[in-house]
Amino acid sequence: MAVDTKPQQSAGIWRTFAESPLAVKAVLGGVFVNRLGGFLNIFLVLFMTSKDYSDGQAAVSLGVYGGGAVIGVLVGGTLADRLGARNSTALSMAGSAVLIASILYLPNYAALLIAIALVGAVSQVYRPASATLLSTLISGDRQVMIFAMYRFGLNLGTTAAPLIGYGLYYLGGNDYTLLFYGEALVALIYTVIALAALPGKAKTSAADGESAAEVDKGSYLDVLKDRRYSLFLFAMLLNSIVYVQYLSTLPLDVKATGTPIFWYTLAVAVNGFGVIALELLVTKVSQNWPFKVTVGLAFGLVALGVGFYGLPLGPAVILGGTLIWTISEILGGPSVFAYPGMASPDHLKGRYIGAFQFVFGLGSALGPVIGGALFVAIGHSVWIVMGLIGVVACTLGVTAVKKSNTTPKDGADGVEPVDIERAEQATPAAATEAG
Repeated sequence: MAVDTKPQQSAGIWRTFAESPLAVKAVLGGVFVNRLGGFLNIFLVLFMTSKDYSDGQAAVSLGVYGGGAVIGVLVGGTLADRLGARNSTALSMAGSAVLIASILYLPNYAALLIAIALVGAVSQVYRPASATLLSTLISGDRQVMIFAMYRFGLNLGTTAAPLIGYGLYYLGGNDYTLLFYGEALVALIYTVIALAALPGKAKTSAADGESAAEVDKGSYLDVLKDRRYSLFLFAMLLNSIVYVQYLSTLPLDVKATGTPIFWYTLAVAVNGFGVIALELLVTKVSQNWPFKVTVGLAFGLVALGVGFYGLPLGPAVILGGTLIWTISEILGGPSVFAYPGMASPDHLKGRYIGAFQFVFGLGSALGPVIGGALFVAIGHSVWIVMGLIGVVACTLGVTAVKKSNTTPKDGADGVEPVDIERAEQATPAAATEAG
């Protein structure tokens, strides 16, 4: 069908939420609840050391958890396409609940590492399914706003989780049993939400021109055949490597220069507060901007903010650089999250989104290693290198994305366009199959 690329007046925050299907509301609420109970990765190192494992063993367990999470989003992308949102989310959450509780009772380090890796993987399977559902059931002109809401729930839940986790730890008599059972219970609650409110696997209609068997043959190789989207993924990988430096290399540089740690913690707090307080409000305006503008701002301001740290480090530079890349999150974060689902054909949505989440996680894992090695080798000049990498990411990202923020893939690179009209009409009832 022909897609109208004329500017549209997008709905605001409340109207977008109120007019969304029940399944979308369930995803937004479920993601918030799930992140609110996301204690494991925060307290894992402390839990391991409380079991008399060494600091090195505890650090390895956290790395294993992160590795499992990166793999989990790839598996989740496949399951989202093959099983549908309801089944893949329920499988993810129910499996997480059992595995999280089991960690309390495993007898040795090897068994713990296996369980932790599985928790990392299984707990992330739901994420591509959730994002795929939002992309499928929300019309093109509202997807940036709905993903702003999705990010708001993630950020708010993640911010509150450490406080709730500590409260459960304290109530449990400075023991981790209640904390782990609390996270398992939250996962079970999300399982119930998923089974009750989310749609199952979407039916494949004759209009699609494909049989169900052909759809199931889809793979991540089909994603890589989309050269333009592959370029976007590479840009996202570079951007995430640069972005994560504030958590790894910046505190090393702060310590090396003798700057009081207060200014670093204040900068991180300003980032969290700014994104939570302003992103939804700013998205009311930025959702109407072309993707080339929002992706360019998102990637470009990260490069500028991180490069700003290359000035003589002190409180003003730390706060100024952080403020610059915080603005990038506020302006571009929702659009960057919405783009994978809008760039994909229907039967590969989960894999497009899973690939995006995979490269973001991979960059977040590689970034500290790369940044740390560069800091050891060239010291404060690491920020110049990271800023240049960010500029490359920005250039590639702007080249890769399309201009419109409401127009799906137009068949370039051999991929069929997404039928937005059908997505607008989809409801949980219409998108499910019996059983």
